[in-house]
Amino acid sequence: MGTYRILVVDDEEDLCEILQFNLETEGYQVDVAYSAEEALQKNISEYNLLLLDVMMGEISGFRMARTLRDNPKTSRVPIIFLTAKDTENDKLTGFNIGADDYISKPFSIREVVARVKAVIRRAESLKGNDEAGQVLTYERLEMQLSNKKVLLNGNEVAFTKKEFEILKLFLENKNRVFTREEMLSRVWSDEVVVLDRTIDVNITRLRKKIGEYGRNIVTRLGYGYCFES
Repeated sequence: MGTYRILVVDDEEDLCEILQFNLETEGYQVDVAYSAEEALQKNISEYNLLLLDVMMGEISGFRMARTLRDNPKTSRVPIIFLTAKDTENDKLTGFNIGADDYISKPFSIREVVARVKAVIRRAESLKGNDEAGQVLTYERLEMQLSNKKVLLNGNEVAFTKKEFEILKLFLENKNRVFTREEMLSRVWSDEVVVLDRTIDVNITRLRKKIGEYGRNIVTRLGYGYCFES
């Protein structure tokens, strides 16, 4: 566990110290940044997880997360939001950006540690399930599973982890219809409450990112979604 690196980004210095102490006690290597600007100066791709506050200075946690998700080098780094913004719309925004979990303040340290372990465990499990060098293709759309890259006409496209997993599910099961319940169980953890709208938003974003192949993702009213070949 000591090899896992976590970056805590929060403008509350006392909270950062508490999180750093407790996570280091669990064996993680923990760095701290007191603003999104400071965090973005670091090599984010080297971290196994980000604990990210939402309400900070000029660059909010949501804005920082969008920046990371749009960069192929950081698009798949797991993110847990820690924030006092706890309305349904706030949570939906966080998950639509590509968050792996969303913890509302105030929270218990034990809860944070448990969720950190769960997110890292899921990320490592997904990484381990991919065979080295395995590639999924459909015409000029290519998914490189070992290095988590998506290529469209030979050009890399930035994907969030959830978008990547949805497309992988579709390309591995072309012409099969998946209900929302099936997609939730396969792509989202049972530990996280996710709204049906979150799936719809991710599908919309996925369609845009894969260009002409967006039309292959079809909606079966009353049933769900499938990728038609």
